[in-house]
Amino acid sequence: MTAAARPRSRTVLAAAHVVPDPAADTGPHGPAVLDWDATLAFRHHLWSHGLGVAEAMDTAQRGMGLDWPAAAELIRRSAAEARTVGGLLACGAGTDQLPLHGASLADVRAAYEQQLELVEQCGGRPVLMASRQLAAAATGPDDYLELYGHLLRQATGPVILHWLGPMFDPALEGYWGSTDLDAATATLVRLVADHPHKVDGVKVSLLDAGREIGLRRRLPAPVRCYTGDDFHYPELIAGDDQGFSHALLGVFDPLAPLAAAAVRLLDDGDRDGFRAALDPTVALARHLFQAPTRYYKTGVVLLAWLAGHQAHFSMVGGLQSARSLPHLRRAHQLADELGLFPDRELAAARMAGLLAEYGAEDG
Repeated sequence: MTAAARPRSRTVLAAAHVVPDPAADTGPHGPAVLDWDATLAFRHHLWSHGLGVAEAMDTAQRGMGLDWPAAAELIRRSAAEARTVGGLLACGAGTDQLPLHGASLADVRAAYEQQLELVEQCGGRPVLMASRQLAAAATGPDDYLELYGHLLRQATGPVILHWLGPMFDPALEGYWGSTDLDAATATLVRLVADHPHKVDGVKVSLLDAGREIGLRRRLPAPVRCYTGDDFHYPELIAGDDQGFSHALLGVFDPLAPLAAAAVRLLDDGDRDGFRAALDPTVALARHLFQAPTRYYKTGVVLLAWLAGHQAHFSMVGGLQSARSLPHLRRAHQLADELGLFPDRELAAARMAGLLAEYGAEDG
């Protein structure tokens, strides 16, 4: 595959899942062993539609089974593949090589530096991921401003800042130094204002369209707002008379063909056509990301398997069991109604086989 031309009007990144090696002899606590051929083939699928790949993010099970050594290798390999096709690549840099509890602010800074250096060496656009360890160690907004300020000054080029809400990861409650979202937003805006040339954009995953729009309007030009809102993405990407959001979305993993075609309508100035194309996908997105939201990855991987992008329905750490069979059945139905499956008969046969395996075919 070759990378298709990227959309002109928006920067669009799909956070891609990983495919484990089902024959690997590993337990639920790792280490993760990936099927590299299938994992990288899916990145080429995304690039072939003109989408960028957001690599080693939470969709790839960072913090939920994919450890730092595996994530580092994933970044290296994806970067090498991106170079062969000219694909757009952003990569998560975090602190997940540290234990969840007991890390100091100095430990957190060093961990970020290690991962940031790797991403930059590989040529990816760094995404400074929200850090569980920083949330545990910080005593207030000044700790965030000091630590992130240091990282931004050190970065060789612009980075994407990442605000992931606690619905995606409960350990991130109170990020940016406050559980008051207005205060947290003010801290983030101050950080960006202090370093406008080192911030490519801010990725916001709070599932609150009004709050994202408010933040978007406070960002200095040319800093982008990347929506991570898997509930309200059509309206946020379409935008209004005062601006719009770009996209860095986990839901664009299964929606890649539809999402790419829809955004190209925006390239032609057809906002109504864009909404008509993408609005019908929201029911599936809301289903996949229903509470507990952090387990949305299970539905994403199911749909990749049903669509024929991989040969099995398994996940790092056994998280294919994180959603119920009725939930998975409904995901198949909604995706089928959207025409997401290149081979509907294959998808139906695989779904029927899954249900039959657990005695739920008539449920």
